Amino acid sequence: MADKEYLEQRKAYEEKTRAAKTTGMKFTTVSGRDINVLYGPDDIEHINYLSEIGFPGEYPYTRGIHANGYRGKIWTMRQFAGFGTPEDTNQRFHYLLDNGQTGLSVAFDLPTLMGWDADAPLSEGEVGICGVSVSSLKDMEVLFDKIPLDKVSTSMTINSPAAMIFAFYLAVAQKQGVDFKQLRGTLQNDILKEYIAQKEYIFPPTPSMRIIVDMIEFCTNEVPQWNPVSVSGYHIREAGSTAVQELAYTLADGFAYIEACIERGMDVDSFAPRISFFFNSHLDFFEEIAKFRAARKIYAKRMRERYGAKNPRSWWLRFHTQTAGCTLTAQQPENNIVRTAIQALAGVLGGTQSLHTNSMDETLALPSEKAVKIALRTQQLIAYETGVINTVDPLGGSYFVEALTDQMEKEANEIFDQIDAMGGVIPAVEAGYFQKEIADAAYRYQKEVERKEKIIVGVNEFVEPDEKIDIPILTIPPEVEIQQKKRLADLKQSRNQLAVEESLKEIKVAAIDGKNLMPVLIRAAQNYVTLGEMVGELKEVFGTYEEVSVF
Repeated sequence: MADKEYLEQRKAYEEKTRAAKTTGMKFTTVSGRDINVLYGPDDIEHINYLSEIGFPGEYPYTRGIHANGYRGKIWTMRQFAGFGTPEDTNQRFHYLLDNGQTGLSVAFDLPTLMGWDADAPLSEGEVGICGVSVSSLKDMEVLFDKIPLDKVSTSMTINSPAAMIFAFYLAVAQKQGVDFKQLRGTLQNDILKEYIAQKEYIFPPTPSMRIIVDMIEFCTNEVPQWNPVSVSGYHIREAGSTAVQELAYTLADGFAYIEACIERGMDVDSFAPRISFFFNSHLDFFEEIAKFRAARKIYAKRMRERYGAKNPRSWWLRFHTQTAGCTLTAQQPENNIVRTAIQALAGVLGGTQSLHTNSMDETLALPSEKAVKIALRTQQLIAYETGVINTVDPLGGSYFVEALTDQMEKEANEIFDQIDAMGGVIPAVEAGYFQKEIADAAYRYQKEVERKEKIIVGVNEFVEPDEKIDIPILTIPPEVEIQQKKRLADLKQSRNQLAVEESLKEIKVAAIDGKNLMPVLIRAAQNYVTLGEMVGELKEVFGTYEEVSVF
């Protein structure tokens, strides 16, 4: 309880601040949260240190999941890479690994993300443009040429066709003679956030959930070091959500996957330690740090208290962080280096296990090698020059950070209650709840920018009218599409067509009978069945999804 003398002095201080002049700026977070002029002991006096904050490496993990933080292991430094042909991206992978990157992160082009082959009519003009083009095992073999899969950790940003892309990856591992038990990496594989925010879905929600549970079950039994789903708030935030919406919607999606696996009959402790999360690190420094801390605490409590997990590793919320692409500007792109550094620092102070830093030129084109190197060096500077890794959770105990962490936990729990009242995540998706809430938040922020209540340097203030962009731009030549179509045509001529037809039949039967799809997809990959062919077979059984418009 704050003492009488302190309360009197605080009251006098607040009277002074009311009389003091201000800049007239709007003192709210990016999410629109009002921020007090000062935080003190009375703002956190209701928080029990041992039960709500605790020590790093101890329940409820508010201060981090490892006792000694980054003194034990620095976060994995990843750069998202993928463009053009598999040969192009393979070359970039070798460049990044040679420059000190410690994990690969694969970006796929739009046709691959949508389950279309490079030669599909809908793929025209998009092959290799915003990521690497992968239509078959042949492409995946080239993509990981001379990269030993037992020596690298690979993250793949793929959702609707994640099972097929993973089957290609596993087939490459078999060709390299690598045991599945040695493979380390992560599939994004978070279909629920596609319905909520990114809209790259193929099948309806229920069969999509079935495929993900198949994958979690398969990895639990066969690929034990692999994270079969990375529950992603990143795209929810990029769509315009607030920080607390990102926090709550992401965790709600994660809990939906966990409940689906328990319903399948799986023991929670058999799979929960391999579920990971992926958050956005936006520009409001302290709000982001509080978000990461609150996420760990909420997750630990729910896993132990509601789902009865007994293994402490099941209580750990392990997460990857990416700096906020939506904050990057085409105007004065060098400013993006500074934005990214601040966002990366927030991710580190929030205790991330893995970090991707955006490149300065990403609003203009795919990142150039120079921009990628600066982004990677940003992480290395934070790790090795700033001293922030010397102590665990250095902002723990800050009146402001602890009050904000506590507030975000309470607000997230209120959102969980709203989702539960609608019957869970899938009914809420189908009712358009998430879509409407995010649209409202994005509209509010846009109006603040237009009214200059929020300043974006170089966009609505400090503008340079005759600015000349002087950074190299990476372009994708039309030959990429021609080359990918030719590889596909050659493949279809040379493969065993009888084996292809048998595999397609096997996929359909497994889909209808409810058998785990992963073993049949791996066999299909080995027979060089293409991505589009596998997806087409499943569409016949599961159908496709169309979103209901919400106003």
